[in-house]
Amino acid sequence: MIVGILWIDLRLGSSSSLKDKRRIIKSLTSRIRRSFNVSISEVDCQDLWQRSQLGVAFLTTNVRFAHSVLAKIMDFVEREKDIILIDSKIEII
Repeated sequence: MIVGILWIDLRLGSSSSLKDKRRIIKSLTSRIRRSFNVSISEVDCQDLWQRSQLGVAFLTTNVRFAHSVLAKIMDFVEREKDIILIDSKIEII
């Protein structure tokens, strides 16, 4: 069994409050969860209204497939307007 983990640091340009941030993050995580069938959650920066760190986990039996899915998720996030991808890191365990 292969576990793919993706860490994504984001800057939310259009967020002006924690309420806005929660709305944006909830929408983004729901769409990623639905589109890619992965586990995703905000794992850090919960009290900052223009920053977020998301953690994505994906189980598979193929390392290449794990990299492919996690790279597609990064592309998906980069296409979002008003969300800037600051940093990302992929780990395969």
